[in-house]
Amino acid sequence: MPDFAAVRVRGGRHGASRLARHRRRAVAAGLAVTAAALVAAGPRDADRARRHPHPPPPGATSSAAPADHPVRTRRAARTVTAPVRIADAAAVRLLRPGDRVDVIAAEEAVTGGTARVVARGARVTRVPEPLGDASGSGALVVLSVPRSTAADLAGASTTARLAVTLW
Repeated sequence: MPDFAAVRVRGGRHGASRLARHRRRAVAAGLAVTAAALVAAGPRDADRARRHPHPPPPGATSSAAPADHPVRTRRAARTVTAPVRIADAAAVRLLRPGDRVDVIAAEEAVTGGTARVVARGARVTRVPEPLGDASGSGALVVLSVPRSTAADLAGASTTARLAVTLW
């Protein structure tokens, strides 16, 4: 039988030192594998939300959602701008457009003196400058509220004094 040279495995005993030299690459590869595993095992509800950021227009069909997971469309409440006279003019001067307020209706003492919240989280859209000397009749503020709340505000302003609380 002929004489053969010894078989040597490449990187056998020097593999640990090579790994130490390329530590940054090994850490980066490990982080990439971990990130891929986390994305693959992520929550399933987030996948559904990513697929349908906006509901399809009425009459349109969507083939992206499986039949066992129907897409729910939520009807947004239509907002309107409602001018409201607040009894305390000094409180209105504290308001700025974009503020959120609760509107409270305080009934007169003759009817029992009760107070109730008429609008919650109404957004202030405008605070007009008072015309002349109208400090005795309060001050006007324009609020963005759902249509049903605007009707409640109009009704409450005829029988009660309105006040606001800032959020």
